[in-house]
Amino acid sequence: MKKNKKKLSMFENVVVFPGTVEKLLDQAHAYAENYQYDRANEKFNEALQYTAGDEVTLSVYAYSLYEAREFEKAKEICERLLEIGPSMYFEAMELYLTICMQLRQFTQVEKIIESLMEEEVIPEDQIEKFTRLKNLNADIAENKRAQEDEEMIQESIGNEFSIEGFLEKKAEEQLIIVHELMMTNIRPIAFSLKEIIEHEQTHPFVKSLILLLLVEQEVSMEIEIKKFDRALSVNPARLELPTKLPHFQAVAGMVMKELEQEPSTLELVQHLIAKHAIATYPFEWLDYSDEDVALSYIEYVGAMFGKAQGMNGEVINFLHHLEKLTELQHM
Repeated sequence: MKKNKKKLSMFENVVVFPGTVEKLLDQAHAYAENYQYDRANEKFNEALQYTAGDEVTLSVYAYSLYEAREFEKAKEICERLLEIGPSMYFEAMELYLTICMQLRQFTQVEKIIESLMEEEVIPEDQIEKFTRLKNLNADIAENKRAQEDEEMIQESIGNEFSIEGFLEKKAEEQLIIVHELMMTNIRPIAFSLKEIIEHEQTHPFVKSLILLLLVEQEVSMEIEIKKFDRALSVNPARLELPTKLPHFQAVAGMVMKELEQEPSTLELVQHLIAKHAIATYPFEWLDYSDEDVALSYIEYVGAMFGKAQGMNGEVINFLHHLEKLTELQHM
């Protein structure tokens, strides 16, 4: 009796011994099942040099590549898989679309899903899944565009907020730039802002406005702020806003009580108190008592309407000083 002999295979002039491909694929599947995706991918890649690969092989290989974050190669294998029309076509398509999303190919994903939906080829039990995938793709694409826009803005802002570039501008120009930051994530330029606040040439009112931005976004960092011949180390993440500080609330309450029958005067006094609270921030009204400050504001506004002054001249002078600061005059 003649024994059956396995024939040697030739692949591009390379001799492939019987069972070599099967052995490589068995090893690849075993590695994949044990989450050793890098090793699995090596064996799959070697085996697929000698065979076209069937549906199962290509499916597992594509998934293994995806798990190893080799997205370009995973996409290529998925395309080969889809070409042979696998029995689980839409599962393979879902993996393919997910890989495309990882590659940020959002337009391609949208076109494929829309085409499948228009042709009404998606099984009814999978329509919801592909709809969610379409919506997720749209959300990620939008977030990516927003991130890119943010990065462009931050790059532009970063140039404006170099200490040299910022201080060479007039105070009025600095104020405009600071106001433009109100709706922007300032964390990428937080250290530049810290440097501006701590610089002795920065206008006191501008220092306060920048500090407010850091407080509102709860940026945690130590800042040494100097104004009114005082120095204080603060952390914006732990600071209250000016309107939440105790002396502001006390002064505002006294003014409200005194002027409850004079709404027009009250409105003007409240406006000045809020504006000046920013100018002094984070120091409030220094060593003056809450009562003296409240009554001085009432007199300060009264003087605007021709009423005689009789209160503490030192406090009134200080309020004049604060008003000039809010007009960006250097004192």
